Amino acid sequence: MHLKRIALIASIVLASPLAAHAEQNNPKDVAAIRDVVEKFRTSIINRDKATFVALFFSEKPEQVVWQFSNDDARIARFRKTKPEARKARHLPGVNYLTFIDSIVSGKNTSEEVFKDVRVDTDGEIGSVAFDYEFLSNGKQTNWGREMWQLVRTEEGWKIISVIWTIHDPVEIG
Repeated sequence: MHLKRIALIASIVLASPLAAHAEQNNPKDVAAIRDVVEKFRTSIINRDKATFVALFFSEKPEQVVWQFSNDDARIARFRKTKPEARKARHLPGVNYLTFIDSIVSGKNTSEEVFKDVRVDTDGEIGSVAFDYEFLSNGKQTNWGREMWQLVRTEEGWKIISVIWTIHDPVEIG
């Protein structure tokens, strides 16, 4: 009986620090991260550079990961004219700032449609993943999977990395 009591006390002592940890996927945090996703989406539609840029952790684009990976079919198509084309390649001039600048200065309307959005957070850091479809003048230009990492700051949730796949438009015909 004495050993059972010691085991019970030990399990309570060991488990109690776990109870103090942040709640996983607290609805308030999930909603706040989903709000970042919505602001990202609407700032593209509205060509709202200030709102878009404010979603990121650093005002220095080189400090935020902004990385794509082409699918095999797309890279094979590129290699027909550019044999040196790579699936994934760091391009220093390609970042969240150049992305929104191209939308703001472009002639076409732009929209990124998000589907199956999934958020995971402990209240301090978070991730969001979703399927996306990028539209220009209402027509799909590419699609894929996108994943972000975020950190909660004194100013709210901020994006610290964006990675995504790029697939060519789905041909219907």
